[in-house]
Amino acid sequence: MTAKKKTYEELRSARWFAPDDFRSFGHRSRAMQMGYDHVDWAGKPVIAIVNTWSDINNCHSHFKQRVEDVKRGIFQAGGFPIELPAISLAENFVKPTTMMYRNLLAIETEELLRSHPVDGAVLMGGCDKTTPGLLMGALSMNMPCIYLPAGPMLRGNWKGKILGSGSDAFKYWDERRAGNITQTQWLEVEGGIARSHGTCMVMGTAATMMGIAEAMGMTLPGASSIPAPDANHPRMSAACGRRIVDMVWEDQKPSDILTRQSFENAITVAMAEGCSTNAIIHLVAMSRRAGAHCAVTLDDFDAFSRKVPVIANIRPSGDQYLMEDFYYAGGMKGLMSRLRDGGLLHLDAMTVSGKTVRENIADAEVYNDDVIRPLSNAIYDEGALAVLRGNLAPDGCVIKPSACSAKFQQHTGPALVFDDYPSLKVAIDDPDLDVTEDHVIILRNAGPKGGPGMPEWGMVPIPTKLVKQGVRDMLRISDARMSGTSYGACVLHVAPEAYVGGNLALVQNGDLITVDIPNRSIHLQVSDEELATRRAAWTPLPKRFERGYGHMFTQHILQADQGCDFDYLETSFGAPVSEPVIY
Repeated sequence: MTAKKKTYEELRSARWFAPDDFRSFGHRSRAMQMGYDHVDWAGKPVIAIVNTWSDINNCHSHFKQRVEDVKRGIFQAGGFPIELPAISLAENFVKPTTMMYRNLLAIETEELLRSHPVDGAVLMGGCDKTTPGLLMGALSMNMPCIYLPAGPMLRGNWKGKILGSGSDAFKYWDERRAGNITQTQWLEVEGGIARSHGTCMVMGTAATMMGIAEAMGMTLPGASSIPAPDANHPRMSAACGRRIVDMVWEDQKPSDILTRQSFENAITVAMAEGCSTNAIIHLVAMSRRAGAHCAVTLDDFDAFSRKVPVIANIRPSGDQYLMEDFYYAGGMKGLMSRLRDGGLLHLDAMTVSGKTVRENIADAEVYNDDVIRPLSNAIYDEGALAVLRGNLAPDGCVIKPSACSAKFQQHTGPALVFDDYPSLKVAIDDPDLDVTEDHVIILRNAGPKGGPGMPEWGMVPIPTKLVKQGVRDMLRISDARMSGTSYGACVLHVAPEAYVGGNLALVQNGDLITVDIPNRSIHLQVSDEELATRRAAWTPLPKRFERGYGHMFTQHILQADQGCDFDYLETSFGAPVSEPVIY
């Protein structure tokens, strides 16, 4: 039995259901209209289940069943569940990019919880932007909540080879362009690379963000790495339902759990798991929602990268294993135990389990030292990401050195510039394109405002001419993002972006660019005087939107180094929103 801090009369839902007045009569009678009775809600917490299921979200195709498991757990613990559907954000299908709508999901989550008679919430997500979107909204609402991760899909398979979604798609597409596999073989890859429900099973953005949610204390222990089709997943879902009821009675809100140490644990785990570059944008945004005392910056990521090695041997940073292997090897608890033993975690940080990180991983083990490496045998001695600064990116940019060729750690080459993706796409397939593997390909006007929405165009394809020569990596620079399943020497998130007049907008073909990852620098070898001359001649591009959500998006979106939240949604923007009045 949980130690109750709250009485029924103190619950939010009681404001709707308990009073003996006309308005509450209406609430009760309409609930009875749906077949409920007083016994369903009286004396019980009402628990929202924010479900991001849809018919077109492959990552969440099991959520129609999992929500029933969550409800079962809520009923078992003496709560009253209500399912609240939210925008689904299917990564593969939503255009121009799900990043356009992450903040819309955050708004929807916050307002769903605020406007309904609910006391706590289970947040069901997993597909790339759903984890940060749900958590950002829940942090702003600050009611008891627990995150339920969708879990990765099973390994892909083709001709006895293990396939990883995204990573091997990029790999075999290059082989197709090079003429090394046939159309028939390509269609076989297409049918074998994603063969169950669940998120990408490489360490892409989905797996990264689910792991981050656990590391910062917002999931049950071990929840983030359970494969979606595994029987442990519905059991975990029911456990989430049971636990959230106790959290309501305990009045355990995100503000009672999350501290600066929680977010430092999240950065540490992100680096150790070989995280997606998208982790920086999302974690910065979430930390700023949690308050100034929690906020992390690009510099924090780079500092942790210097001291936390990559120990999860999972593609694309690793060379062999996938998330299913990670789970069998000990999963997130196993990885965190390695970090604990190296003194790299804040063990007294609280979690939604009601226990500390130390207690959650006390019995954790690693069962395969090649999948989850010891710190002494890391697959990359520094963390997964590096933050570069220089005259091309005064506010920073990001690269994933653990997933790019070693020869591009320090490189100087001439720029080959593209102002938009359509022109890039045409040029890439031009057999007469004047390009070598030493060139630095630049794609610009693809950032938060310019994209619009900062699409995942940053893994610029290698020109077909070079692919046929055997080239599989080269330096590319963009103000866009790239899929967490991607790999290669891609410099991303250049801030400020070209569309708002960042120096990326001033680069010309042939300009020499130097990238030096060990020294964390990126430099355009053009004088300040010449840049000033070019800036005076620069003409801003037309507006992307004249109305609608897109107009609001471009009016309020922050730059990549600030997390791409809307300015008015950040905690620092104004006073907290009060509870809704009921008359």
